[in-house]
Amino acid sequence: MPAPFTRVTRRRALTGATAGLVVFGLLLWWLLPLGEPAQSGRVTISTGARTGVYEKYGNLLKTALSHDLPRLDVTLTGSEGSWDNVERVATGKADFTIAAADAVAKYQYEDRPGALRLRGCARLYDDYMQLVVADSSSVRKVADLRGKKVAVGGDRSGVRLIADKVLRAAGLDINRDVTPVGIGIDAMPQALKSGEIDAFFWSGGLPTNHVRNLSAKFPVRLVELGSLVDELHRQGESSRYYRAAVMPADAYPAAQQGKAVSTLAVANLLVTTDRTDPELTEAMTRTVIDSRDHIGAEVHAAQLVDLRTAVYTDPLSLHEGARRYYRSVKP
Repeated sequence: MPAPFTRVTRRRALTGATAGLVVFGLLLWWLLPLGEPAQSGRVTISTGARTGVYEKYGNLLKTALSHDLPRLDVTLTGSEGSWDNVERVATGKADFTIAAADAVAKYQYEDRPGALRLRGCARLYDDYMQLVVADSSSVRKVADLRGKKVAVGGDRSGVRLIADKVLRAAGLDINRDVTPVGIGIDAMPQALKSGEIDAFFWSGGLPTNHVRNLSAKFPVRLVELGSLVDELHRQGESSRYYRAAVMPADAYPAAQQGKAVSTLAVANLLVTTDRTDPELTEAMTRTVIDSRDHIGAEVHAAQLVDLRTAVYTDPLSLHEGARRYYRSVKP
């Protein structure tokens, strides 16, 4: 017959059992680390025109997300550009997008469907407005485009939006004083080379590969635009988001011949709505900031994404999830 447990024996047994549970718990914690579950589900990101900067950025961001959030199913959809992107997110056709601040502001000013639900995640990088002509062209300023065939982007693109305003600032009407050609950056260079158009407007990060490649094969010039900034601001509303800027001499060396070019710039924003889950938005914002160098190696403009300025998403208020991220990394 086994000896009865003494008080000391019971204490030793209890101590041993407790120690065993602690070891088991530590082992379980090591094998199955606790913490917030990885984001899962599906998201759609609206990018941009085929072969454009938005599309390339979207593809690289999807790669970064597959590493950071492997359980998240990311779908990319093309678009005509900023205006198209804003509408898609605002109306629930996409969850995230990149759009220029002027397009966002115009959508808000016009009180379009879902405008009040739009939120910002990050200020990314600036788009630079580029007016490209053949080097032999007589066009020296925007007003010289009168009577010319000018590529201005698709009807729902950010390029069309700003081209309309720039032409107006120079005293021209886009429908009466020029012949607008609604093609994108994938077709603009060839159309200029072949003489189908006399000039094209483009708004994008520096350098834009299509413009750089064109300048290496065909003599072109960049027309200055910066002198129109005051007139643009007098138009009010979304035009206040344009600022004078300078394209450095090495943006397009073959076209600029060592000279900087005065132009206009507008900020690009990562946009979502208040419908998007805060935890997902926080994770998305973190990946966008953390992947700056990875994306910037391919999209040079993305190298300018900066944690110190990313929080300024005017005209949009920050999404709650993005705010959580910035608080978590605040020194």
